[in-house]
Amino acid sequence: MTGHGHHHHHHHHHGERVDSALEGSADGLRTLWFSFGILAATTVVQAVVAVLSGSVALLGDTVHNATDALTALPLALAFVVGRRAATRRYTYGFGRAEDLAGVFVVLVIASSAAFAGYEAVRRLLEPQDVTHLPAVAAAALVGFAGNEWVARARVRTGRRIGSAALVADGLHARTDGFTSLAVLLGAGGSALGWRYADPLIGLVITGAILLVLRGAAREIWHRLMDAVDPALVDEAEHALSHVEGVRAVGAVRMRWLGHTLRAETSVEVDPALTVVQAHAVAVAAEHALLHAVPRLAGATVHIDHVHTSDQDPHAALAHHFAGYR
Repeated sequence: MTGHGHHHHHHHHHGERVDSALEGSADGLRTLWFSFGILAATTVVQAVVAVLSGSVALLGDTVHNATDALTALPLALAFVVGRRAATRRYTYGFGRAEDLAGVFVVLVIASSAAFAGYEAVRRLLEPQDVTHLPAVAAAALVGFAGNEWVARARVRTGRRIGSAALVADGLHARTDGFTSLAVLLGAGGSALGWRYADPLIGLVITGAILLVLRGAAREIWHRLMDAVDPALVDEAEHALSHVEGVRAVGAVRMRWLGHTLRAETSVEVDPALTVVQAHAVAVAAEHALLHAVPRLAGATVHIDHVHTSDQDPHAALAHHFAGYR
C-alpha cells in the first residue's frame, strides 16, 4: 500500500473514532431518556397511590424517587457539552464534564444514604404504624422494579461506552430501588405486627446504600485520577510490539477524557531510517493502537532510535527529569 493510501485510510479511521465517541454520547443520552421515562412513570404510579392511601412512608419514597430521577439532567447536559469541539483554552475538548456530573451523582448517593439512615433512626426512636399496607407494598414494588430496570440499563450502557458517570448514575438508581424495597419490607413487617421491622430494615438498606456508594465513588475516583484498566496497557504494548519497524516499546500512558481514551507512547526504531520512514512507523503504531484499544480517540507516538553507543539520545533533557526516569 502506498504512503498516500495508508495516510488516507488512517484519517478515515480517525473520523470513525470521532463518530464512535459521538455514538457513545448518543447511546448514553438514549439510555438517560429511556430511564427518565421509566422513572417518571414509576413516580406517577407511586404518587397516585400515595395520595389515595394517605401513606406517609410512601409519600417520602415518592418524593425521593422524583428528585433522584432528576440526576439524569446534569448527566445529559454533560454528554451534550462533551461533544463540543476543542478550543484554544480547552485544548482536549470537554469530555471531563462527564466526570464532574459523576461527582455530583456520588454526592446524591451519599445524601440518599444519609436520608435512609436518618429515617430509620427516627422510626426506631418513635415507631409509627404503617397504614394502607397493600397499597404501600404494591407502590413500593413498582418503585423497586422501575429503579432496578433503569439501573441495569445505565450500568450496561455505561460499561459499553466507557462512561464512569453513567455507571455511577446506574448505581444511584439501584440505591433508590433499595429505598423502595425498604418501604416494601417495612410494610410487610408491620403487617406481621412487628413494629421494629420497619426501622431495622431501614438500617440494613442504609448499609446496602453505603456499599453501592463505595462502588460509585471508586468509579469516579479512578476517572478523576486518570486511572485505566491495566489490561488496556497490556493490550497496547502487545499491539505496538507487533508493528513492523518497532524494535522496542517504551512507556505507554493512557487517560480517559469523558468516555474516550487518549494514549501517548514512545517506540524505538532503527537509527538508519529516514524521517519519512520513521514517521510511517509512527503512523502504523498509532493505527495498531486504534485497532487494539477500544474507545481510543487518538494516540501520540514519539519515535526514539535504538542507541548502541553510551550516548543517550535524550541527554539534553536529562537535567529536566532528574530522579524521574
